[in-house]
Amino acid sequence: MNEYKIMELLFYVLPAVVTGAIAYYFFSLHTKNEEGRRRYLLHRETEKTALPLRLQAYERMALFLERINPSKLLLRVAPENADKNQYEGLLIASIESEFDHNLAQQIYITDECWNVIKTSKNATIQLIRKAGMNAENANKLREEVLNELMEKQAPSYTALGYIKKEIRELIG
Repeated sequence: MNEYKIMELLFYVLPAVVTGAIAYYFFSLHTKNEEGRRRYLLHRETEKTALPLRLQAYERMALFLERINPSKLLLRVAPENADKNQYEGLLIASIESEFDHNLAQQIYITDECWNVIKTSKNATIQLIRKAGMNAENANKLREEVLNELMEKQAPSYTALGYIKKEIRELIG
């Protein structure tokens, strides 16, 4: 008789346990879907505000690269006197000042892009220093830099190309 009672109890409890397990499964599945939906909506809302900031950072870095392009830099920063060392220092200080002014933009752009921009800046400084070794005065320094640019592209063009590629990936 005891076995009969256990079997009867099992027949009553088993459907309740199965129903409870199925309800738990569907409830947890629904909760996960809702959490994913909320996360997606939050991400989409964040993207609406973050995308303009990121694009603005890329614009500022493109402007930076244009400003440190040696051909434009030499036009903008004229030598104060004939001393090549002073002029070389003035050009490098101008590049560093522009860079320092835009340091905060690294928050909004990728690390790889930031490294390309830093490399471009350093290559431009190296180009100026290399030209300074062969020049006797400030005007000759300008000539040497421009002659160097005739042979190869300015380092900032490579970084600008990289920025354009990243923007296409970001938008498209």
